Amino acid sequence: MPHDGQDIPMTQSALLADLMTLTSAAIPPAEKLFVAARAHVQDRVSKDGRVSGALLEANQTAAHGLAWLATYVEALRQMQAWAERLQADGKFGEIEQLIHQIAFGEYLAQMRGGIPMSQGEIIRLADIGVDAAMLNTPEIDRLVALANTQDARTRLVALMQDQAASTTLGATGLDDELEMIREQFRRFAVEKVEPFAHEWHLNDELIPMEIIEELAEMGVFGLTIPEEYGGFGLSKASMVVVSEELSRGYIGVGSLGTRSEIAAELIEGGGTDAQKEYWLPKIASAEILPTAVFTEPNTGSDLGALRTRAVKDENGDYKVTGNKTWITHAARTHIMTLLARTDPDTTDHRGLSMFIAEKTPGTDEAPFPTEGMSGGEIEVLGYRGMKEYELGFDNFHVKGDNLLGGEEGQGFKQLMRTFEAARIQTAARAIGVAQAALDVAMQYGQDRKQFSKPLIEFPRVSGKLAMMAVEIMIARQLTYYSAWQKDHGHRCDLEAGMAKLLGARVAWAAADNGLQIHGGNGFALEYKISRILCDARILNIFEGAAEIQAQVIARRLLG
Repeated sequence: MPHDGQDIPMTQSALLADLMTLTSAAIPPAEKLFVAARAHVQDRVSKDGRVSGALLEANQTAAHGLAWLATYVEALRQMQAWAERLQADGKFGEIEQLIHQIAFGEYLAQMRGGIPMSQGEIIRLADIGVDAAMLNTPEIDRLVALANTQDARTRLVALMQDQAASTTLGATGLDDELEMIREQFRRFAVEKVEPFAHEWHLNDELIPMEIIEELAEMGVFGLTIPEEYGGFGLSKASMVVVSEELSRGYIGVGSLGTRSEIAAELIEGGGTDAQKEYWLPKIASAEILPTAVFTEPNTGSDLGALRTRAVKDENGDYKVTGNKTWITHAARTHIMTLLARTDPDTTDHRGLSMFIAEKTPGTDEAPFPTEGMSGGEIEVLGYRGMKEYELGFDNFHVKGDNLLGGEEGQGFKQLMRTFEAARIQTAARAIGVAQAALDVAMQYGQDRKQFSKPLIEFPRVSGKLAMMAVEIMIARQLTYYSAWQKDHGHRCDLEAGMAKLLGARVAWAAADNGLQIHGGNGFALEYKISRILCDARILNIFEGAAEIQAQVIARRLLG
């Protein structure tokens, strides 16, 4: 409610006139609220001055709610930074202003009333021990009352229709070089991916090798690998833009580079000089395709409990025995970054080692021809272009020289160092999938007529489209910020985790709302939105399920 003596101007123009002043003034109270919430949760989960695992689990909802609150506060900070950059460059036009104001109006209202952690889980400030009255300032009152109105959403969608041919809706705030990269990969996706993606999905086909070869020529697999090892040495921000646009075409294509990114990060960060010199140029050129082999059937996110064992023989090589599951693109690849237990006396992460395990690429008839290795496909709802597999190893041979870093027991630490980049890239893929949902929903809303007018003219349809565009920009700015942090040598596991957490929720919401706009047709397999919905659902699970991601963020905030 507005404070006594505070008149709320009831016009859109009055709000726009001092929008930046209002949004800037809204951030300090939000930050103060977060500090109070963190202190309260810290008190609830601490024993003898340290965070207790048992108390953290007992107060899991509050801790995860704190993670979501922190994500919202950081998202608003980055939206403000984006708006200020655009304003300084003379690019803060009406579409950007509307996105900015709706973002603040909606997220501040959610912070006051309840943040959706999932469809059926709403975290309220009372759950984490703070009073929503801390957000009762004149500026926040005005933003909540006026910023996200039906008129604002309708106007935004009208502008979106005028800008439909643009690569993105609203200026991203990136530099010209990154926007050139975006346009290049957007053209590729439009010409080579989008016309065929739905057929690949429906037929559960592997992405054609011709696409992989073209992506290799464009440098996708060596994008961030240093030039000295045959890569382009570009920024993580460039990787985000490429992943975003390719995933907008089809998440399977956008995820091809992830395998190489993970392998290259592992080798560059933890490999010996000889391993870097031998493997990185081959990954950069796509002479070899890698896959990540970490997860086991009974461990899920608890990687420290892995049971697959690697036993050293008299020649200094290793024999690997055990089972792995949810291995993406396993059949076609040449090497596996394989996590296994080398110390049988351990039961936690300290006995794990990472290997660069070589294998022969398979065919449709013989997907796993390498001796000591077998596998079977896991049939999945979406994310089909690379296929998922269960793998079995029985005295599978790995060269001793392929122990990453040449030292046993370092595998878990080596893997942890890759999670920042992996989660940033997953957030980028989520943005791409969300944008794909908006693309097809917008087109359908314009084409489909009901009661003598296009669907897009109905307020609840336009409102859905507007919120898709707004939340895509919020997730985008949070993801760009995490990539910027990584590129500048800063620890960014917190920011990357927040970007992934929010991005995955935004992708699912966009796909779900996009299907709703399609009505019954959205439930038909022939419509692209049915595929996009299936593809979006995985984003809340892989690279850290939403609950695990919130737990990791909470531990960092409370530690």
